[in-house]
Parts: sequence; structure tokens; C-alpha cells
Amino acid sequence: MTRALPLALRRSLVFFWLLLLLLLALVLGVAMGAVSLPPGEVLQSLLGLKENPIVTEMRLPRVLGGMLVGAALGVAGASFQGLFRNPLADPYLMGSAAGAAFAVTLLASLLGGLAPAFAQHAIFQSLPLSATLFGFLGALSATFLTLVLAGGAARTGELVLAGVVVGSVLTGATTYLMLQDADRVRAVFAYTLGNLAFMGWPSVKAMVLFFLLALPPLLLLGRVLNALQLGEEVARSMGLPLEGLKLLLLLAASLLVAAAVAQAGIIGFVGLITPHLLRRLLDEDYRLLLPASALGGAALLTLADLLARTLTRPAELPVGVVTTLLGGPFFLYLMWRRRGRA
Repeated sequence: MTRALPLALRRSLVFFWLLLLLLLALVLGVAMGAVSLPPGEVLQSLLGLKENPIVTEMRLPRVLGGMLVGAALGVAGASFQGLFRNPLADPYLMGSAAGAAFAVTLLASLLGGLAPAFAQHAIFQSLPLSATLFGFLGALSATFLTLVLAGGAARTGELVLAGVVVGSVLTGATTYLMLQDADRVRAVFAYTLGNLAFMGWPSVKAMVLFFLLALPPLLLLGRVLNALQLGEEVARSMGLPLEGLKLLLLLAASLLVAAAVAQAGIIGFVGLITPHLLRRLLDEDYRLLLPASALGGAALLTLADLLARTLTRPAELPVGVVTTLLGGPFFLYLMWRRRGRA
């Protein structure tokens, strides 16, 4: 029924509902947890009318950090899908998230062992730049390795298979590094599964910094992604410096993945689910799909984290487990549908 509406109206409604969903996720994420807070008290705290440390020092940075991580993964997923012209491309399935996690864990190990690095999250709070830059190199290297093993971006099935293999090998290497410090394995393991409990105000500030660095180039290159959907020959005929622009797209998307992994660990399938659902409503215009994926990814991860905190409270699940339980069946559905079309 939504697709029967005029295109401009439909797109406006999509952004309106995304913003509304994001606002609802913000209020619910701050209000609910091991100790539930009345919505009125939450709104007063958010507006600065009432001081509540649970809101301002514990839950608000976690929710805002989760929104930024989800937005980064959503935009990176949409960028990978457009760049490789592959609807199954995703930071998790391409191996780039695992590459970033391995590089960040390696940095923590080189700085004197995993225990001091992860126990108080010092690597993230005092060295967010170093952690993200290491993660950036890891994500970029893993993506290039996936492309080499697959024989190019055009080979859809081989690309996903190569990404899964690269991700599995790098996850095994990360586990080996973790096991060098058995006393802290549980804390580090929670990080590698994806966990927003690490998010504090320093992490939020780091995410904002890298988001502002990587997002504008991607938004400006939405026209290039649109041209790539018509084929590289058509894109070159438009006079675009295609190789340089494709490299810039890959660098910006990998930086977002690295920033997200450095702050929250490996969180899978957000970059796969969000662009797919929104593409059905916004069509293939990446000038709109990229910002919509940022809003959708932020809302999806915030609500997934809310489930992670409330399903087993007072204990909580790593949010990466929740997104995997949601994204795994979705990925299988996409594979089944592609096979049916073939």
C-alpha cells in the first residue's frame, strides 16, 4: 500500500517514521533496564530539568553510542552493497568487521596485555584514535583480501564465501590473542560478540569524530553509487574518475566499520538488514538510501540493545547475539529468494 503513494510523498513518510522510531528508541532505551524509570522522569532528565545520574552517566551515553554505531554500520552496509553491486555485501559478511576486531585486539595486546586494555576500556577512552586507526587498517586489509580470494567484486557467491572464510580465520586469530590473558577472557569475549556496555561519553565523542570524517564523503558520493548500479562502463562514460572515487568509498566505509568495532566489538547484520528493508521503500537512489540507512541502523541497534538488556535481566546479552539471531534468518531468506530467481 505504501508503494502506491507518489514517490516523493512515500520518501518523506519513510524519513518521518524513521525519525519517530529513533526518538521512541531513545526514550525506551534510557527508560528501560535493570531498573525501569518513568518516561516523565526520563524526559525531564533529557531536557535538563532534573538530575538523574542513571540517565546522564549510564544509559544516555550507551544509547547515543549505540545509535552512532548502528548508523555507522547501516551506512557502511549500504555503501558496500552499492560499491560491489552485491545485495549481500555487509561489513560482517565481508570480513571487514572481523579484520577491525583483530587489529584492535592486537593493539591491546601490544600495549601490555589484554587485561589493562579491556578491564577499564583504557584503549577506547584514552586512545580512541589509535584503536580506530588500527581497526581501519585491519578492516581495509580484510576487505582487500576478500576481494582477491573471490576473484573480484562481480562474483557474488564467491564474494560472500570468501568473506566468511576471511572473517572466520581472523576471528580465530582474535580468540588466540584473547586466550593469552585467561583472567580477562570473559570481558574480552563479550566485547568481540558486540557489546554496548563499553560505551561511555569518551566513546560517544570518538564515534562523533569519525562519523563526521567519514559520512560527508559517502553522502556526496551517492551519485557515484547510483551510476555504478548501471555498470562501470556507463559510470566512466559520465566522466567520473571511477577508480579514485571507488577507493574513496571503500576508505570511508571501512573507517566507519573500524570506529564501530573499536567502540562496540563485532555486531553483525545491521549493515545487511537496514539497507535491504529501506531499498524497498526508497528504491535504488543512494543519495537517499545512505542517510536513511544511518537512521534505520541507529534505531535497529538501539532496539536490539534494549532487547539484550531486558530479555534476561538483571543479566544482559551481548547485543551482537541479538542482531545475529535477527540477521541470520534474514540472510537465509535473501539467499533462498536469490536462488528462486536464478
